[in-house]
Amino acid sequence: MALLAGLLAGRFVIAPDTAGAQTPAPGLVTVPVAFGPLSNDVTIRGEVAYADSVEVTIDTSSLSGPAVVTGQVPEVGSELGPLGVALEVAGRPVIVLPGELPAYRTLRIGLSGPDVVQFKHAMRAVGLDAGDPAGNVFDRTAADAITALYAQAGYPAPANEEGAEEGVLAARDAVRSAQEAVSAADAELAAARRGPSAVAVREADNAVASAKRALDAAMSTSPNDAVTIGDLRDALALAQLRRQELDLPADTAPQRAAAAAAQQQLVQAREALTEAEEAVLPTLPAAEVLYLTQLPRRVDAVATQRGAVLQGTAMTVSGADVGLSGTVAGADARLLEPRMTATFELPDGGEHAATITEVTPGESDDARWTVQLEPAPLTPEQVTQLQGANVRVRIPVGATDGDVLSVPLAALSAGPGGESRVEVVDGDPRDGARAETHMVVVETGLAADGAVEVRPRDGDLEEGELVVVGR
Repeated sequence: MALLAGLLAGRFVIAPDTAGAQTPAPGLVTVPVAFGPLSNDVTIRGEVAYADSVEVTIDTSSLSGPAVVTGQVPEVGSELGPLGVALEVAGRPVIVLPGELPAYRTLRIGLSGPDVVQFKHAMRAVGLDAGDPAGNVFDRTAADAITALYAQAGYPAPANEEGAEEGVLAARDAVRSAQEAVSAADAELAAARRGPSAVAVREADNAVASAKRALDAAMSTSPNDAVTIGDLRDALALAQLRRQELDLPADTAPQRAAAAAAQQQLVQAREALTEAEEAVLPTLPAAEVLYLTQLPRRVDAVATQRGAVLQGTAMTVSGADVGLSGTVAGADARLLEPRMTATFELPDGGEHAATITEVTPGESDDARWTVQLEPAPLTPEQVTQLQGANVRVRIPVGATDGDVLSVPLAALSAGPGGESRVEVVDGDPRDGARAETHMVVVETGLAADGAVEVRPRDGDLEEGELVVVGR
């Protein structure tokens, strides 16, 4: 009986000697996947970056030589604003103007098109007059604005083509010669229209009278000389005919033809002068202008340097304001609209407000939508900390339409591509480090009360399965 009592006490009452015994490995902290209605929030992963990143290329095809960068290379972090100089290529500036359409040809007098309209709008935006933007023709007013544009940028306007100035001088000389020819032809025509002078009329009258006196004298002589009288009669008839011709209207056809020809030559000379003068008006080469939207722009990266030949992308610019963008499934995206408010996590653990600015559908029915948000003003320190960060964004919305799978927010983690995922337990979570798990990529949806809607995208996930929230 004593032996039995000792065995029982040693087995159930007295604690075993734990010296040297190993502490069991801690188990996983898990929660089951829930299935039911969820409401209140849409949660997405968002990238913080300067908005609307654009790679800048410059059309240098119009340059006669290599496109060597000679100066004005911006520093990363600097801003490009209207009338700023993005680069200096071959000694010439690349002037920044507001606009969406890239420069693709040299603007000169007489051209028309949407690029002309854009230029006029850009000039008006920077306070210069290039004419009415409603007109799509590049006229003298637009050409004159180029000189003012380059003066604002601190550079001379583009040089004229070789020989253009000499062409203007030659055209002006041709106009003067044509004007003198017109004056001479007009004088001859006016003289022809006035008819014979008084002297010519008097001379003709005298000739008639003299011929008549000679005839009368010959006829009074006896005996009469028939031959002489006949000659004198003919002379009198000729003098009378010449006098009658002076009374007829003058034939000015030759003078009128000469005057018309001289006038036509003057018109042609003036047209040639207009063309020559237009040839020396300022032009805007495509290589010397860079149109960008949403100015000012921040320089994110520079792909060239002074002395290098410009090829391909010159730099990358983005909006000067920090933006927040993420993707969301189409079903959840339809709950979102511009001007809705949201919050995202700061590096110090706090939350910061943001506003949805744009919700863009995906390229296909099952593609994810893109959500653009504008954070509330951030301090420079916060901007530095957040640049390039992947943050969780919570957007308060309505409720789900029916039952959905949900897990605690702590069960979500970010994959290498920024995708959301959960760790699903395959074995017994009490096995600690020996418990087997696998990752399931999920799409997140509405969030509320610390839980978030999930839909498996890569793998399976069912109600009641255990997901890891800690260790």
